[in-house]
Amino acid sequence: MTPPHPPTLDLAADAVTLTQQLVDIESVSRNEQAIADAVEQALRPLGHLTVSRHGNTVVARTELARGERVVIAGHLDTVPLNDNLPSRREDTPEGEVLHGLGTCDMKGGDAVMLRIAATVPEPDRDVTFIFYEAEEIESEHNGLHILGRAHPELMRADFAILMEPSNAVVEAGCQGTLRVDVRTRGERSHSARSWRGVNAIHAAGGVLDRLDAYQARKPVIDGLEFHEGLNAVFIRGGVAGNVIPDECVVEVNFRFAPDRSEAGAEAFVREFFDGYEVEVTDTAPGALPGLDVPAAKAFVEAVGGEVGPKFGWTDVARFTALGVPAVNFGPGDPMFAHKQDEHVPTAQILRCEEQLRAWLGAGAEQGAGQASGQVGRGSGEGR
Repeated sequence: MTPPHPPTLDLAADAVTLTQQLVDIESVSRNEQAIADAVEQALRPLGHLTVSRHGNTVVARTELARGERVVIAGHLDTVPLNDNLPSRREDTPEGEVLHGLGTCDMKGGDAVMLRIAATVPEPDRDVTFIFYEAEEIESEHNGLHILGRAHPELMRADFAILMEPSNAVVEAGCQGTLRVDVRTRGERSHSARSWRGVNAIHAAGGVLDRLDAYQARKPVIDGLEFHEGLNAVFIRGGVAGNVIPDECVVEVNFRFAPDRSEAGAEAFVREFFDGYEVEVTDTAPGALPGLDVPAAKAFVEAVGGEVGPKFGWTDVARFTALGVPAVNFGPGDPMFAHKQDEHVPTAQILRCEEQLRAWLGAGAEQGAGQASGQVGRGSGEGR
């Protein structure tokens, strides 16, 4: 039996068709080899790019000695399938949408990156494109995390754009996140003689009362209003149906504004739960908007001037940790990420490509011609 041909990508196709090609290469986290192979094979023949492979992360760079360098990054993996492959297009009263796993999060953004990489050979800023693995799972596997530790020079730039879905508007910075276990203790006894023990679950009522009375802080940073949140996300306790429990744990998640450090966020939570045992179980820093750098200002202007804060944590924080201001900007409504009916408006994909092309100093006519010429050469030289 003849083995199936490995998937390929046509960089001469429009960005919507290219999104479909990417979506139809199944790439659940830790299974990104096929899609990384396809991306690498598509980019290798392009003479204006220096391409390197790091596991299932592909990096492509221009080397034009421009005055600025920007990074444009997108992850290749998806969450597990949910009966939502292959991709399909649908006409709706609001316009055409593309359905399928990864359409929104974030293969529409990856397609835009590939089109720009292929069709803008002489941008007015040097560009590093990073297509990385394992964003949807534990941080230790994350391709940006691994690249930043092994080759931080490949992530250094004056500005970075993460093509996460943002409804095709700029979302600047991101919140930090802190998870803690707040523990109450008691004494076991038979539930028929409850007065002989101390009920730790009842004692957790004080923890919930404090959370219920919490007033969210809403700092304004670079003109953007962030909104913090402190919430119980799990509660566990109990021994048996006839035993008074001697321990209860309330798991609390603190989403903090990026003007707080991780240490500052931890100090706030410990003070908030003063009198209780508090154990930190997970933490990640936020990212400041960084909208005051020239490249960021020019980018915001090029994409229409609309900017909002990012509610949630994204990999922009990894760039901030390296001193690189970063924003989120990509096609798709993040509310549909990870859902069975994940989809993206095709007009957003095309608009993101057009806006990035304009920001990098390339016109639509140049892009169309370069796509045809560059990919025609590459198709004859591919592996």
